[in-house]
Amino acid sequence: MSQPPQSPDAPGTTDVDGGVDSLTDEATSDVERAAAQAADDRSEHSGPPDDQDAGYDDDYRAPVVVAPLPGASSGPAQGGQRASAPQVAEAPRPHHSALSLAAMASVAVGGLNPTRLALPQSETPERHIIGVIDTQGRHWEVHEARTDAVGASLEAEAEVLRRIGRVVDDGRLSFDVPRVAGSLRQKDAHIQVRSHVEGKPIPVETLRPGPGMSAGLGKALGEIHELAMTVISEAGMPVYDAEEVRRRWLSLLDDTAATGRTPPALLGRWEQALEDTALWRFRPTVVHGDLAEENVLVAGGTVVAVRGWSQAHVGDPAEDLAWVYSSAPVDCLDSIEDAYDIARSEGVDRHLRERADWSASSVWRAGCCTG
Repeated sequence: MSQPPQSPDAPGTTDVDGGVDSLTDEATSDVERAAAQAADDRSEHSGPPDDQDAGYDDDYRAPVVVAPLPGASSGPAQGGQRASAPQVAEAPRPHHSALSLAAMASVAVGGLNPTRLALPQSETPERHIIGVIDTQGRHWEVHEARTDAVGASLEAEAEVLRRIGRVVDDGRLSFDVPRVAGSLRQKDAHIQVRSHVEGKPIPVETLRPGPGMSAGLGKALGEIHELAMTVISEAGMPVYDAEEVRRRWLSLLDDTAATGRTPPALLGRWEQALEDTALWRFRPTVVHGDLAEENVLVAGGTVVAVRGWSQAHVGDPAEDLAWVYSSAPVDCLDSIEDAYDIARSEGVDRHLRERADWSASSVWRAGCCTG
């Protein structure tokens, strides 16, 4: 996804000469259209007034986004995921340049006057992300949704970020999250402006045992799983109890078996584990749902930020730990687990690590992502 952040004056940044007025004709045209649209329909303009906290009206509820099946976030859509509805071709939206997005960001967020482009700079057919430095030296990210599905995901994630941000501000989390400052929705454009969180992706494969990044990772995971479930439910994101999680895995097992690509003996062992109801007795928690190196940022030897919350839901905490077991060096697991246990105020269920190790199986993941 995004590249490691750079300072505003780092090589590779692009000067846009101090403000919107001096942008290219294309950008100027876009900002004029954006300003006109914002004036016509302020209800769609969610950016807060200048010098106020970024946020939404307390009664606002984002669109519901169905979380992916556990362990299948990197594969093609399966039943029950966000893409479960029949694919309907969306009318193509114009692809706006980085300068155009910077111009629109100045409309979405009061007081944001872009002066140069910076990292990240990332573009896919579905999303365009740019970094912007404003005249006050603040570093922002502008996310452009190029499909309705991505737009809904951005808005839903914003609701989660808003609530977790409050927990951070209360001093109850040791890491930060991006803060959504505003968004702009028009017929041919949907952007969201977020604060840029500093840090580099955690180098999971090169972690070392001890109280440094390994313990910091375990602590961050424990704190995520200690968040109040209302962070998810009030944001309109999915909530699954233990039995629903087990049945979703069973459904995915059936889909995997139908491909005919998995040995029957292996399918039998998976089915046996899923039929062991004792293994699936757990207290649901907040689940990040998309943990990866690029979503856990570190600086100074510790975890400083967690991003990528679009697949957050309430479910089995083993889903997040599966990434640790499949990625981290074995000699670091004790340090991660000890810090995780300390961060969990009510302790963990005795089968948590067994479920995490099971779902982290590379063979299982290969099977669950076919079809």
